[in-house]
Amino acid sequence: MPEADLMISLATELTKIRGLRPYFLERLRTLRILTVRDLLFHFPTRYDDFSAILPIAELVPKIQATVCGEVKKITSRHAWRRNMTVIEAIIADDSGGVRVVWFNQAYIAHQIRVGLTVRLAGRVSQGKDGIYFSSPAYEVVHSGDAARHTSGLIPIYPETKGLTSRGLRYLIQPLLSVLDAIPDPIPYHVLARQKLPILIQALSSIHFPKTLDEAKLAERRFAFEDLFLIQIMNARRRLNTVREKALSLAITPEQRAEFLSALPFRLTEGQITCWQEILTDIGRQFPMQRLLQGDVGSGKTVLAAGAAWAAFCNGAQTVFLAPTEILARQHHETLSLIFKSSSLQFRPRIGLLLGSHTATLKRDTKQGGAKGRLDILVGTHALLQGDLAFHRLALVVVDEQHRFGVRQRAALLKSQDFMPHFLSMTATPIPRTLSLTVFGDLDISTLRELPQGRKKIVTKVVDPKNRDKAYAFIREELRRGRQAFVVCPRIEEAETSTNGASHLKIATEIKTVTAEYQRLAKDVFSDFSVAMLHGRLSTKEKSRIMADFALGAISVLVATSVVEVGVNVPNASVMVIESADFFGLAQLYQFRGRIGRGEHQSYCLLFTESQAATARDRLGVLIKAKNGFELAEMDLQIRGPGEFLGDEQTGFPDYAMRAMANLELVGESKREASLVLSRDPELASQPLLRERLKFFEAAVHFE
Repeated sequence: MPEADLMISLATELTKIRGLRPYFLERLRTLRILTVRDLLFHFPTRYDDFSAILPIAELVPKIQATVCGEVKKITSRHAWRRNMTVIEAIIADDSGGVRVVWFNQAYIAHQIRVGLTVRLAGRVSQGKDGIYFSSPAYEVVHSGDAARHTSGLIPIYPETKGLTSRGLRYLIQPLLSVLDAIPDPIPYHVLARQKLPILIQALSSIHFPKTLDEAKLAERRFAFEDLFLIQIMNARRRLNTVREKALSLAITPEQRAEFLSALPFRLTEGQITCWQEILTDIGRQFPMQRLLQGDVGSGKTVLAAGAAWAAFCNGAQTVFLAPTEILARQHHETLSLIFKSSSLQFRPRIGLLLGSHTATLKRDTKQGGAKGRLDILVGTHALLQGDLAFHRLALVVVDEQHRFGVRQRAALLKSQDFMPHFLSMTATPIPRTLSLTVFGDLDISTLRELPQGRKKIVTKVVDPKNRDKAYAFIREELRRGRQAFVVCPRIEEAETSTNGASHLKIATEIKTVTAEYQRLAKDVFSDFSVAMLHGRLSTKEKSRIMADFALGAISVLVATSVVEVGVNVPNASVMVIESADFFGLAQLYQFRGRIGRGEHQSYCLLFTESQAATARDRLGVLIKAKNGFELAEMDLQIRGPGEFLGDEQTGFPDYAMRAMANLELVGESKREASLVLSRDPELASQPLLRERLKFFEAAVHFE
């Protein structure tokens, strides 16, 4: 057991704690646990309840139970055929005896001896010789000692080879006993208002709770802390943005009318409202920070074009950033179509910069931006690399990359003495709780209307036995001149080979692009043109395939999620999603948005081999949801924020990720953060909170 040192603090490195053996240090390192703080904030994932001791005679199969008795017999043998050590014991109390078996834990025979009293806690199994315990938690009972591993609520932690939950409890408990004066970064009056425990109490309760309610209150405290820090971070970012200087891009009523007259259609009321919100923001002398969200096809690009028009009218430049070359080309075509109208007295000059362009074309395009010969430059994130500079950049528009951050935007500024306005667009509706947390530093405009004439997409879950009928239906659509997408989760089965044998069986049930392409082209749609599209193809090859599909030269496109955004083929009327249960609802919604963009009735067919009720119910949500916003809220509850953010991309603590679905807690954290900052915007009187915020900001990454 590590020896408790009176000078231990959260920042103490574990290597400096006397009695902590190198064996443990090495295994803790694999869990990225290096300090006392790391160890104490390595929280349990669940608790085993061993609060009641049962008489051995009352044991029945398939229950979790705790018993206490005397060791009557213990033996150790080597099972040569299975190459493992087997420890067997008989434990008895006044009511009877029970057999206990441990595998590959030879040391137990030296710790548990005949005549000792032990507590056992674990699941009761049924064998041919009766009931028995298989590898239960155990503890030798000494008079006056409190049980640590077999009594009450026992914490179960994320483990690593050679370090079990038992070992972690062994390390954590003595540390908690000497850390009775941990400074709490959250102001006491905030915790008191929220009826939450102070830090040391919460740590004790989350590791060794007396009741589940006590553990839940501790979890709430740490979730609140994370949300509270996020809200402070957002508020300070907004404050810093207001302090920045930007060009005012105000336009006259005549310039506004000129843009509207150039459009081949009338804007909806929702579009006009959102455009006005954008124009109001960019008319100010500090940078706009706005997220424009709306369903696929709701007209976001047109509003971004309206903002670019305002920049052009003020002699300034705009950059459009897209995540893929396919989407960048589409934006370039859309903007070129809008601004070629003869009703415009002057037209913005539009350029396209892609990673696949020749060195000469890149050089000429960059010079056009630097010397002011281009008013709008569209491209991928290749725009951020190298020697790109602008004459007078005043607006940055980013599609489907709403967390595109300050540092990356700074790469576009170079020597400018002002910050460009920032407009992000997404077709993935943001749930309300995420808009208050992760996107809390952005103002949000929402397009809820679809353009007139759009037909509702018919969506069906297809049972495996009806696959042939579905193919027959698709063939009829193709004969009518329509086109179809077939989306698969993976490129080929080899991608899963590193996950271990247990995953290979699952992988065989997941459709792959290469296998489906070969099957559909050869057997199912052999009399139609079938092509394959995935991320491993060269940019040139992907562009050629998409161009052919858009022109109608390809009838069926078998693809990965590369078609999730930026593909506009109005003639495509069928979207087949193979292994649909593999995808999240938000992603399925994006796939479905690739069809229904023309005058034809469109159909989305969700193919799944899964018979699990949960998978079928989740796919049913896609059918029932009235719109993308309702679907987003449902998806947040089912899959959590990681579906929208990507767990590995944010660095958010687990409790923060889970708490983002709790609207009440999010609201409380926002209110408390506002109160604290209204009294002390720089946190000058809160040095502990300021230091904790600095640590938190380093761990998470919005940008």
